[in-house]
Amino acid sequence: MTGTTVTCALLAVVAACSSSKPSTPTAKDRFDAWLAAFNAADRDKLQAFHTAYWPYPKDDPGVDGELGFRADTGGFEVKKVEAAAATHAVIVVKERDSDQFARATIDVEPAVPHKVSSFVMAIIPAPDGLGPPRTTEAEAIAALRAELDKLTAADKFSGAVMIARHGVPIFSGAYGLADREKKVKNTLDTRFRIGSMNKMFTAVGVIQLVQDNKLAVTDPLAKPLPTYPNAKLASKVTIHHILTHTGGTGDIFGPEFDKHRLELRTLNDYVKLYGARDLEYEPGAKWSYSNYGFLLAGVVIEAVSKQSYYDYVHDHIFVPAGMVSTSSPLEDEPNAELKRSVGYMRDGDKLKPNTDTLPIRATSAGGGDSTVPDLLAFANALTANKLLDAEHTKLLTTGKVDTPGSAKYAYGFSDSRVDGVRCFGHGGGAPGMNGALSICEGAGYTIAVLANLDPPAAGRVEQFALARLPLK
Repeated sequence: MTGTTVTCALLAVVAACSSSKPSTPTAKDRFDAWLAAFNAADRDKLQAFHTAYWPYPKDDPGVDGELGFRADTGGFEVKKVEAAAATHAVIVVKERDSDQFARATIDVEPAVPHKVSSFVMAIIPAPDGLGPPRTTEAEAIAALRAELDKLTAADKFSGAVMIARHGVPIFSGAYGLADREKKVKNTLDTRFRIGSMNKMFTAVGVIQLVQDNKLAVTDPLAKPLPTYPNAKLASKVTIHHILTHTGGTGDIFGPEFDKHRLELRTLNDYVKLYGARDLEYEPGAKWSYSNYGFLLAGVVIEAVSKQSYYDYVHDHIFVPAGMVSTSSPLEDEPNAELKRSVGYMRDGDKLKPNTDTLPIRATSAGGGDSTVPDLLAFANALTANKLLDAEHTKLLTTGKVDTPGSAKYAYGFSDSRVDGVRCFGHGGGAPGMNGALSICEGAGYTIAVLANLDPPAAGRVEQFALARLPLK
């Protein structure tokens, strides 16, 4: 699943591309030219811009993907230029159709025609003075109801939302259709595919083993996985690296995944496919979102616990937390009793089921199904130290490395500050699915949103609530 990193087509919750910083004063000009074509939703101008200055990477959805992103966001307004020196520019933008802010960082080559060498767009909280004013709790909830009605009517939200204060729901609602063909409505009990939100469960599982002294975050993978196919990788990459996306272990999605999608039924099937490949960079050198790293975290859980990953998280996380509707069923087996929603992804101006893009089974890197009540139950169990003791809950959720946005990455959790208040959680997104969980423990608020539409359907709702609730 995605999570958060995709190619530099600007479709990500968090994206990271290679960067360089040559010296020629054209970066801001290049950004302005791209933004003008993007905001105008002008196919010809966008294609011409990319042909001249920023070729689409192989397997990128290209101009169709960007136009879909334009439809989702309504375009962007420039709110602040943070840097515009030589070939490097940093610009804060806001979505026209939501309260979502992002930071765009662009670098261009020094030589004519000054092509774009790096373009990163990362979601950030509203900068001071630029976001909407905070309101009372009642006013924030009323505004959210109105926003959800508007988004649902525009077919930009379909899913479920739950907001709690001190663990008790203060707002919940379900919107849109779980199955458009059968006209089945979403409910609070509808199960949605959660994408990379599963990384939170995986990280909890690993740190439970650390707490039990069966593992250490400093251990190299070679210790729990002595027969891993690439011995050099296993000797260098530690548990800390894979839980913070700093191991250089790469992704699992792309042509090889597409070719073998129907064969990848266990975590070890992925290791057989990808285990011999080399590191993308020296472990610890940088942050780069790695689904394969979290796949390996699940393999570690299996090796140390002697249980399958799926049994482990069920027994040690879902049951203790009271999560009765969270699991990772096989996609090719009958699951009519699960009340699962159908995911709908954009296909030009239409929406179609995402069935042919799904892994056969979710992995420790992402996937599986859950509900907003289950996500609240998880948040409550975590903050009450029912899954880990206080020391290891802090270890799990405290930010450790910088990311392209303003948040730090902890172990399977993002750790950010919203108007000075600490909020941690994780999102998930892939074609036809999007989810978000934010736990603002000091303020007492938990926000859980799940959607059966493309990102940023759920993230947009989460950010709307975060921007208005009285966190202080």
